[in-house]
Amino acid sequence: MDQDLSFLERLLEEPGPSGFETRPARIWREEAASFAERVWSDVHGNSFAAVGEGRRPRVMLAGHMDEIGLQVTHVDKEGFLYVDGIGGWDSQVLVGQRIRILARAGDIPGVMGKKPIHLMKPEERKKVTELQDLWVDVGASSAEEVAELGIRVGDPAVLASGFLRLAGDRIASRAIDNRVGAFVVLEALRLLARDPAEHAGCVAVGTVQEEIGYTGGGARSSAFALEPEVALVVDVTFATDVPDISKKEVGEHNLGGGPVLSRGSATHPLVFDRLVEVAEAEEIPFSLQAQPRSTRTDADGIFMVRAGIPTGLISIPNRYMHSPSEVVSVEDLRRAAQILAGFVRALDPETSFVID
Repeated sequence: MDQDLSFLERLLEEPGPSGFETRPARIWREEAASFAERVWSDVHGNSFAAVGEGRRPRVMLAGHMDEIGLQVTHVDKEGFLYVDGIGGWDSQVLVGQRIRILARAGDIPGVMGKKPIHLMKPEERKKVTELQDLWVDVGASSAEEVAELGIRVGDPAVLASGFLRLAGDRIASRAIDNRVGAFVVLEALRLLARDPAEHAGCVAVGTVQEEIGYTGGGARSSAFALEPEVALVVDVTFATDVPDISKKEVGEHNLGGGPVLSRGSATHPLVFDRLVEVAEAEEIPFSLQAQPRSTRTDADGIFMVRAGIPTGLISIPNRYMHSPSEVVSVEDLRRAAQILAGFVRALDPETSFVID
């Protein structure tokens, strides 16, 4: 992976909440077109890029493009907007935030409003702020002024929190969950374009609607269309190298400590074994995560498609998930792309994932 992070920065800066992923998807496909053999999209907005598409076995690399966001549900006569969440929010992080409303005439800035603490009764101050306690102020004085700005009910919004370089190789941004997954699968495909697999073909997919994908989202329809022999999913998981996180619950996963390989649930044991073999052969550090039930990733939407697709899950340790400033290590992204490319190169036409 090149240390030039301009592509990653552009990808993270573009707003794309679930169901409205068009803008980051275009950035992803434009980058893919610079090296992939074929690039396309589908009716759901999933984005595809292929190298050696006709070769077998075919590998699907999936990372979801969407992020959590907000959606306008009502505009009152005084010009204040009310919103609901797209995906899972801790409503406490929304208080006082600046937001970008993706209106038809362009992005409109706004701020999240709340009753000042000075005017709250003592019992109110102790109450957890719910989303319905907040509103959006765009500076308008009436519903008519809001309409003149091009804002309509149903417009999506994201927090106005962009890409930030921290110390070392760490970066912060909204949308890291899971725009970095879409980034990693495309970087793995870039590695395969430079140094192709001898036998296997590969299609990277920037999937949509994972954050609201209760029926499998874009991952399920993509897997159905591609009919891969094996699929690898890249998402984020909880970094546990911060205060007040129980390692007993989710394991020990540190920023810079390498990707996280999942076992159980939607993940296939033979795919997992091969991922471990690649990581060890290339001396890439990694940690393990148990997923006894659902993985809550695109893997859940892929592994039971058609007659079943052997699926693996690689996760990136992520601090402050579902907040305006998620934090990851760039080196972990690079290592994840290396494992993906190495996995694809190790496949041959005789590779079988049948459990006997």
